[in-house]
Amino acid sequence: MFAVFKRDLRAFYTTPIGYAFSGVVILVMNLCFYYMNVETGSSDVKGIFYWLLLGLAFLAPILTMRLMSEEKKLKTDQLLYTVPLRIVDIVLGKYFAALAVFLISMIGTFLIPVILSVCSVAEYWAIIGNYVAIIFAASSFIAIGLFVSSTTENQLVSALISWAILIGLWLVDTLVAEVEVKAVSIVVNWVSIFARYESFTYGLFDLSDILYYFSIAAVFLFLTVRMLDKRRYA
Repeated sequence: MFAVFKRDLRAFYTTPIGYAFSGVVILVMNLCFYYMNVETGSSDVKGIFYWLLLGLAFLAPILTMRLMSEEKKLKTDQLLYTVPLRIVDIVLGKYFAALAVFLISMIGTFLIPVILSVCSVAEYWAIIGNYVAIIFAASSFIAIGLFVSSTTENQLVSALISWAILIGLWLVDTLVAEVEVKAVSIVVNWVSIFARYESFTYGLFDLSDILYYFSIAAVFLFLTVRMLDKRRYA
């Protein structure tokens, strides 16, 4: 797994993808911080992270679109199948490489809590909760994108399908908020990636929400393994 992780992490930063992703994440966070906190004098960071969450619905597919699609297109996936590695190690190596790019990008935002600590009364648990929430959400988005990438050799198709899934989930969540049928709202909120995100932003760490994000990532990683297994023995 570690060999695949190093190979893919290096690949992100030998191409523009890793730098572009990190640059956009840092730019979005810092611009939102300036307009939503510096200019208004607010110490509330929920808005910043919510905009990043929406941005990840667009950015995560770009990060994941090449992970398996490129291997399939270049036929290098056949080499991966012949090396003494389990399919699960290949999938986890690629998954953690993409997640590492996101975590590296988040380092560029650590100046935000420092500035808030120095210049205002920082809500430390809320800040920690927002960082934890965005990492959980990113882990789910990346797992979904990795699975989609394993289903096609076309990177653009992979990105478009992932966009459709993630943006579709957000739209459903948004539209249901306008629906007055309580039963529908309860069901959608229970399965919604975006609704589950909210409690973390207040510094509340609900075990059910944590397990939910772990489950989403685990299910899509499992589906990716099954997809590659099927192709390996085809």
